[in-house]
Amino acid sequence: MGLDLPTMGRTLRTILRTLPHELTCDECLGFLDSYAELELAGGRPAEAMPLVYHHLGICRDCYEEYQGLLSAMRGLA
Repeated sequence: MGLDLPTMGRTLRTILRTLPHELTCDECLGFLDSYAELELAGGRPAEAMPLVYHHLGICRDCYEEYQGLLSAMRGLA
């Protein structure tokens, strides 16, 4: 099974953006509620939780979970 060029490009970009310490998806998901609450309160979650911010920038699945959580929380407000 071969990889197509777009998939290889996305994979390479993700590898090049990794940090010495990365959060796993499970770790990131454990922080999403706090991250979302901070954003909705007008805070600066990217500065307060840089590893979560970084993970959301490279992990499409966690980013989609975050967007869903934000939408739900906005609906409750």
